[in-house]
Amino acid sequence: MPRIIKSGLIQMSLPKTEGEGTIAEIMEAMVEKHIPLIEEAGRQGVQILCLQEIFNTPYFCPGQDKAWYASAESVPGPTTDRMAEYAKKYDMVIIVPIYEREMAGFLYNTAAVIDADGTYLGKYRKNHIPHTTGFWEKFFFKPGNLGYPVFQTKYAKVGVYICYDRHFPDGARVLGLNGAEIVYNPSATVAGLSQYLWKLEQPAHAAANGYFMGCINRVGEEKPWNLGRFYGTSYFVDPRGQIIAQADEYKDELLIAEFDLDMIDEVRATWQFFRDRRPETYGKLVEL
Repeated sequence: MPRIIKSGLIQMSLPKTEGEGTIAEIMEAMVEKHIPLIEEAGRQGVQILCLQEIFNTPYFCPGQDKAWYASAESVPGPTTDRMAEYAKKYDMVIIVPIYEREMAGFLYNTAAVIDADGTYLGKYRKNHIPHTTGFWEKFFFKPGNLGYPVFQTKYAKVGVYICYDRHFPDGARVLGLNGAEIVYNPSATVAGLSQYLWKLEQPAHAAANGYFMGCINRVGEEKPWNLGRFYGTSYFVDPRGQIIAQADEYKDELLIAEFDLDMIDEVRATWQFFRDRRPETYGKLVEL
């Protein structure tokens, strides 16, 4: 029988920003704005749902304000517990990207994976942390230290890459080697050079590794940082590197797509990525 998956991605603009409320109020407003679309995903039978990078806050990394450290929380913790209720209610896996506080001074850009019964399965911590104009992420996040885990959910084997990770093919390959069938990449990226790369790199990862990807970007402009326009255009791409569903560039949206995981077998039977790779010849790469 075909292994049909119905998956959803939510791209969202910021309803309240710095100067319009406390950090706690800004975070609550963002969660409340997501809930109707999370509920809609559940009503439409979405089996796996992914939210955008640090979904319940602004993308505050254009600045370097320590006040935003207060938005970090434990994982699992209050936000993952809250999302677990929706996962259980709708029998829906939810990938929840949030700002994680492990302990004082140990802060990570993290995505929690919650299974369809509300069980917390684990987390991925963003490994590649940029530090350049507009993206001062090393001020806020330590590099991840959990490798590239793949989570056996009720519906599929799921991996996570986060935003800047997508510029590095190495981790994308490891996710494939670890058994991922769907890799989700929650992101926050603005118009400019990255908009061209947005539809280049992730289809290339999907095609090179023979898995599906769900790629999420937020929308709108966020004051007072004025980094630029987050251009949405969230999409799903299949193991052939073909985009099969795409969201709008400007508006909040729940994007839903159905796809057959059996395509992975079909593609890998044609292109034997993992049989024909030659790790014994890659020594220099591994050493570096």
